[in-house]
Amino acid sequence: MQGSRRRAGKRSTPNVLVLNGPNLNLLGSREPQIYGLATLADIESACRTHAKAIGLAIDFRQSNHEGELVTWVQEARERAAGILVNPAAFGHTSVALYDALVAVTLPVVEVHLSNIFRREQFRHHSYVSLIAKGVICGFGPQGYLLGLDAMRRLVLPDEDTRA
Repeated sequence: MQGSRRRAGKRSTPNVLVLNGPNLNLLGSREPQIYGLATLADIESACRTHAKAIGLAIDFRQSNHEGELVTWVQEARERAAGILVNPAAFGHTSVALYDALVAVTLPVVEVHLSNIFRREQFRHHSYVSLIAKGVICGFGPQGYLLGLDAMRRLVLPDEDTRA
């Protein structure tokens, strides 16, 4: 039984890749009636604080380019314990992003600031949802923090989750 014990203080902090898709760099000024006034920098700061409090590290990125997101997902195979993704419009259109997420075999949690099911019909389908362990939408920036909580339970299932 000794071999199965964890060494106190020797656990590495799981790294979660937090990916943001197109136009999220415009948060705070783009359609504030839908997306709110928080900027992506505000969301990143809140995510960093929350991740640290719950025992995670994050790598927070945004791109307007599908191929760059696909490359980052592929690279996550070697560097991340899971992926929290707001694919934005690419969720509704990108088979390439879906294929990359399938290929890396990491847990995925999908997040959207707005409730995509109360918007245009084309937003009701997400390729990312087909691979995601869960989807959080409609809670604004708080959705990212909920997503990090969910990811913690996925990557640290044996840990006390009261953090």
